[in-house]
Amino acid sequence: MNYRVTNPATGKVESEYPTAADAEIGVVLARAAAGYASWKLTGLAQRSQIVARVGQLHAERADQLAAIITREMGKPTRQARGEVLFTSSIYKYYADNAAELLKDQPLKSNTAGTAVVRKTPIGPILGIMPWNYPYYQVARFAAPNLMIGNTVVLKHAPQCPESALAIEQIFGDAGLPADAYINVFATNEQVATMVADPRICGVSVTGSERAGSAVAAAAGRNLKKVVLELGGSDPFIVLDAPDMVAVARAAVGARMANAGQACNAAKRMIVADSVYDDFMGQFVPLMAAQVAGDPTDPAVTYGPLSSEQAAQALMSQIDDAVSKGATVHTGGHRLDRPGAFVAATVLSGVTPQMRAFTEELFGPAAVVYRVKDADEAVELANSSSFGLGGSVWTTDETLAAQVADRLEVGMVWINRSEGGGAELPFGGTKRSGVGRELGPLGIEEFVNKKLIHTKPAGAGPRQQAGAGPSPGDCA
Repeated sequence: MNYRVTNPATGKVESEYPTAADAEIGVVLARAAAGYASWKLTGLAQRSQIVARVGQLHAERADQLAAIITREMGKPTRQARGEVLFTSSIYKYYADNAAELLKDQPLKSNTAGTAVVRKTPIGPILGIMPWNYPYYQVARFAAPNLMIGNTVVLKHAPQCPESALAIEQIFGDAGLPADAYINVFATNEQVATMVADPRICGVSVTGSERAGSAVAAAAGRNLKKVVLELGGSDPFIVLDAPDMVAVARAAVGARMANAGQACNAAKRMIVADSVYDDFMGQFVPLMAAQVAGDPTDPAVTYGPLSSEQAAQALMSQIDDAVSKGATVHTGGHRLDRPGAFVAATVLSGVTPQMRAFTEELFGPAAVVYRVKDADEAVELANSSSFGLGGSVWTTDETLAAQVADRLEVGMVWINRSEGGGAELPFGGTKRSGVGRELGPLGIEEFVNKKLIHTKPAGAGPRQQAGAGPSPGDCA
């Protein structure tokens, strides 16, 4: 595994970085464990000050950071800068709210005395992060864990070495102790070693099903908690709309942001028969009008896919669908220019015999389905093995709520595209993963929820009758 920057807009290798030696992995783990011993004792106010500064430095360096990922993975400059600013808000959210989110939770108890659940750190956590949102993905993992008092070992995607180093630099510049956040350019084999090591107390993975399954299996063998944020094939369900132009524009934005390379992008447009023709009449021309090109050009609406391999993989899925009878309304081909570019594509007539029906399309390609009504829309939406998110579009609020309740996903957005905020939990169900990131739920994944029960002053040593056995009763 080589850590290198290969500009997907040109195919040119711009820089390379060596992977860690095996001996370095042991050093990293020892540092993370030693750092935890002191970081967990650092006051919450000081942690908050440092994490808030991390967010400020992201915002101050937004242009520099954006330029890095535009070269690394092809994100248009405006979108790249937007990612950096969103990332900044995540650090700010946890710096501002961790004290409230981590406060003791009082419990009513039938046993005499007081009971609280206290959220305490558990140790070094390994994060395995993807290339598609190089700053944002790290923030939603690192910010809550650092505020808890855990330390972080970060293994970034091999094509994102410079953004990984820039993040580590920001933490150092913000005053975080060097052993509280450690970047490591590890191989897959070294990741397995780290997962098995007792000094790593939990693992968070954002990536493919294959990567998630492999890491989860290793973590399970070693009794480690995991959070998995994996793939998605999110439905964009249109039942009716007073302004179909606005809905179609939202659909394009939901499909084409980051060149369609988002796990929670709208990938399946499921449209009621009564408005199908109207939707297609707006959606197809808007997709056809998308402008691909140099991601530093402000006129460009989407850049290249992350790599030549990614472009070939998407075209293989499109070609498979077309060969089996799917209709191409626009696109369906590579663009005649250097770089990993695929034309914005709209397919219909996709059937279960085609890969595009069951697989995630990670790129600028949308599949549109015509359905009879809301019931059929829900049935089709839930037929996927994925369950990340989805959106529902209708003027009928009661129907929207019913559809939202029936969707087998972790997130539903009504009458707007899937979005997000630092305060809103993110995650899915089924093969889209386990656990949650962001919001109040994101800080609860890698904590020890410790029960502390205090007996009343003057009470005897024995437990109250009916309160359960004392240790001596278990013989």
